[in-house]
Amino acid sequence: METRVLVAYGTKHDATAGIAEKIGQVLREAGLAVDVQPAGQAGDPAAYGAVVLGSAVYIGRWRKEAARYLKTHEAALAQRPVWLFSSGPLGQGNAAEQAGELGFPKDLRPIADRIAVRDIAIFFGAVDPDRLNPLERWMLKQVKSPTGDFRDWEAIAAWAAGIAAALTEGQPT
Repeated sequence: METRVLVAYGTKHDATAGIAEKIGQVLREAGLAVDVQPAGQAGDPAAYGAVVLGSAVYIGRWRKEAARYLKTHEAALAQRPVWLFSSGPLGQGNAAEQAGELGFPKDLRPIADRIAVRDIAIFFGAVDPDRLNPLERWMLKQVKSPTGDFRDWEAIAAWAAGIAAALTEGQPT
């Protein structure tokens, strides 16, 4: 039986959507049936054999639509393998170390624990000042944040390959 995988995401300026699409691509290349959808439009996780859910992180919080999906579907998610990811730190080095406490929202950690997620990854994000509103540009300037695309496609693909291996190599799901 073919495993169907949902890759759902919350994004504001599409950088996280790009990460979700890359994850979906790697899973498809491994022979899995994959739907990549915004969390606000994603269907019932009960229709899938596994779920990958991610969100952009702003000031330590996931996008509302992704957090809502996790909370609303907690019972169904607990019945299947789930992987979570966050995107948001900007720069180079180790994204999880750079993000620190803000990498995965504290308020969602109890849910992640209850559903026994397989892994939580934190990836670098991207920011294009031309896509920001004036307040966002001002905030970016105040914190002296770097701008550009810092997504590490190799790290994202490697993480997705690990998910594919768990789902295709007979490992217990």
